[in-house]
Amino acid sequence: MEVLVKMWILLLLLSVCSETVICYSDGKVEAACGDMTPQHGHDPRTKNPPFNLTADKSQFSPGDEIKVTLSMVPSYEGKKYFKGFLIEARDAVNLDEKVGSFKLINPGISQLLTCDSKEGSAVSHTDKSHKTEVQVIWEAPSDSPSSVQFLVTVVQGFKEYWVKSPGPVVSQNGFTPPPQTSVGGSIGAQTTQTTTSSILSRSFTSKGCGSEKSCLRDPEGCDPQNDNACHFLSFRAFESSVMFELSGPAEGYVSFALSEDKWMGKDDVYLCIRDTDRVEIKAAYVSGRTHPEYSSQNVLKDTAWRLSDGVIQCSFRRDIVLPPENLNRFSLDQMYYLFMAHGRAEDGQTHRHDRQPLISTYQRVLTGPPEDLTGSRSPLLMKYHGAFMLIAWTSTVSAGVIMARYFKSDWPERDILGQKVWFQLHRMLMALTVLLTLGGFVLPFMYRGGWSKRAGIHPYLGCVVMALAVIQPVMALFRPAPDASRRYIFNWMHFGTGTAAQVVAVVTIFLGIHQQALFLPAPWSTGVLAAIVVWFVLADLVLDVHRRGYFSIGKYLKNVKIYTEHINSDDMEMVFVPDENETSSAESCLKT
Repeated sequence: MEVLVKMWILLLLLSVCSETVICYSDGKVEAACGDMTPQHGHDPRTKNPPFNLTADKSQFSPGDEIKVTLSMVPSYEGKKYFKGFLIEARDAVNLDEKVGSFKLINPGISQLLTCDSKEGSAVSHTDKSHKTEVQVIWEAPSDSPSSVQFLVTVVQGFKEYWVKSPGPVVSQNGFTPPPQTSVGGSIGAQTTQTTTSSILSRSFTSKGCGSEKSCLRDPEGCDPQNDNACHFLSFRAFESSVMFELSGPAEGYVSFALSEDKWMGKDDVYLCIRDTDRVEIKAAYVSGRTHPEYSSQNVLKDTAWRLSDGVIQCSFRRDIVLPPENLNRFSLDQMYYLFMAHGRAEDGQTHRHDRQPLISTYQRVLTGPPEDLTGSRSPLLMKYHGAFMLIAWTSTVSAGVIMARYFKSDWPERDILGQKVWFQLHRMLMALTVLLTLGGFVLPFMYRGGWSKRAGIHPYLGCVVMALAVIQPVMALFRPAPDASRRYIFNWMHFGTGTAAQVVAVVTIFLGIHQQALFLPAPWSTGVLAAIVVWFVLADLVLDVHRRGYFSIGKYLKNVKIYTEHINSDDMEMVFVPDENETSSAESCLKT
């Protein structure tokens, strides 16, 4: 039965190969309550809107309810749906003032938002599903102005959206409504300023790195002119500005960021995003581990780009110090860590970077003297985390299990410090396992500054392993005497908890080696880890079979004696001496 369990564990471990994909939708858009503009970094459309916004009443009294309907135009020849929306009611005279509150008709596709501390003052989508119609109820407040206008932002795609389109105007009874504005305009819509970029005539080069310009490269020392796999960032100061060059192989975008620490969040970001056969160069800001918020101010000058053999290249110039209204742009005369990342982009929208960002080893002043910088994609704390866990659960714990399981009978009378040899070795190895696990468990929290939401099930299994690793020695402290009647209960619990911890730990390691923070080569890392696990399981099986007497190596060697009469010479004589039973058997055969 025990052999079957081990074989099942082996098959389970070999079958572990998974990748965690995290999907989410942005239904909470309170950040856009003011200008009603999606942070997509593209200019909104202002002509031929494919939707209608209507109200079932044109007159109202305080406390009345009005049904507002957003629907697609049936005759529209393009997309017959929309994905996102934002509906608000505002004072028709002062469009900055939100009025009243909404109620939901279909909570499955719409949700209430709190804008300007007014609960339910706006309605938005709940997911990115295709919609053709949305209906909501607007309730007029007791202090309602004489006229109220409904506004709507509608999103069909990342580049296809209409911002703050004016809808119907409703007025209180007894008041004359102001002139009606038809849907299709874009009131106060904030657009992203763009400039025409030129096309680079030649590729960037690493010539001058360290002497004329500062460079950050991966692999270290690569030249983008000769190596398409080279990720390259260079910068040099020119009077009151800094010139940047960015290059790298990517399906969607290459980017770099200025950060005050080695953690993503509150960073000044610059992206070169591929859009079919051209490149858009944008400045953005990331407040956390989120999509970048593109700047509405044009702060980049002399922009240029190039596409060749899957490599995206772009260059631009930025002033060292910007006006105060550019709140999220850092001054370039301060010290920052440099991040380099790349990834996919779809319809102009960037996705999470494909690999762990390359982070400069130390902070750098961009206006300082030229320097050839170094960086790493794997933080040192995460390297120690992986090393501690790997040593603990593929080395020390395996040796400790083998000591207790197979050497107990071989060293029955030998003691160390008043305890059996096998027990002292087992206890020492298991204590080392717990200490390594504890150290490895703490390091990711130190690096992340908290819980990682993008590591999939790996951290959850890690917590299970840590709990089981602590339970084992605590359970051992209360173990009964070897001759106690209920000792077998402890034995099974100790065996079960230890086996569960070992299996979960190895599964967790298999999942962990694919984490971006470790940056291990695939598929070699998986193959090496699988070989280590197979080796331990096979060794355990061989020793178990040997213990049960099915494969006894000792019986072939127990009669081998080595005579070393001449210690100082190289002559050694090995003689096979049969025992009495074998001699008797041989004599019987001769007599026969």
